[in-house]
Amino acid sequence: MKKDVVPEAICLLGPTASGKTSICIELARHFPIEVISIDSALVYRHMDIGTAKPNAEELVQCPHHLINILNPNEHYSAAKFKLEAERIVHEITLRGAIPVLSGGTMMYYKTLKTGLNKLPERNTQIREVIDSDAKQHGWPHIHNQLRKIDPETAHRLNPNDSQRIQRAMEVFQITGEPMSKLLNKPDTKKGSLNTIDIALVPESRTTLHKHINSRFKQMINKGLIDEVINLKKNWKLSLDMPSMRCVGYRQVWEFLDGHYDKDTLVDKGSAATRQLAKRQLTWLRSFTIDHVVDPYEPDTQSCIRQVLQTLER
Repeated sequence: MKKDVVPEAICLLGPTASGKTSICIELARHFPIEVISIDSALVYRHMDIGTAKPNAEELVQCPHHLINILNPNEHYSAAKFKLEAERIVHEITLRGAIPVLSGGTMMYYKTLKTGLNKLPERNTQIREVIDSDAKQHGWPHIHNQLRKIDPETAHRLNPNDSQRIQRAMEVFQITGEPMSKLLNKPDTKKGSLNTIDIALVPESRTTLHKHINSRFKQMINKGLIDEVINLKKNWKLSLDMPSMRCVGYRQVWEFLDGHYDKDTLVDKGSAATRQLAKRQLTWLRSFTIDHVVDPYEPDTQSCIRQVLQTLER
């Protein structure tokens, strides 16, 4: 953030299981904050356990926005997030509160800060060819092709992230340029928010992985399997939908389809979450961040409270 610009909000970024929600709940005890979720999974209703969504009591303590706004069979986008987040920041400010944008969907954050880049429209014919190739060889094969033409994009995508791999391949076939190069081009519609950005970056990856492994087991014990059963029962869903590509939900779905046993489910769900955290940290390293703190250090809360004091109205 430029020193001569008055900040409008706080951005609290971090990998999954780094304690963002608990930090926000604690901050709400000291400041009049309202949280705007930067999380592409929390937008969905009926997906509470696997997304580690704040519970009803926590939402009373600390109001959250952009959660529970879509049904599981609906789609959201970074463009829509940007528009709605900017509007809500303005509304929170008018109420005399402090907006805190918190989450780990780094594409949403990037869009908020740098604006939207002009990418080509979808091309049905090209997508059909890509889908046909994926059905024959699998999405990891398509991901390997993407790695050769756009290693930067491929590096941050899971080999089974069909939607994003398809889009990156489509963009290259239409434009002849890697999507990462197009996204890095200057955009006339820049982000309009001035924020103080805080990144939660664990010094110890081992500690982060322990938190991830423990949390996924807790999700299973709290009823994540039943949550997915109800989703499959009550909504017309598939593994290609954004909601069911969320970490944990895909693994439970495959477990319910008999692909592996419960112990393997825990292992696969934990491993997928660790991979997500790795990609989130890769994104964070590419950003210019004002404050970087270790979420597992005892003075983390006090450090963040000091930052928020600059925005008290």
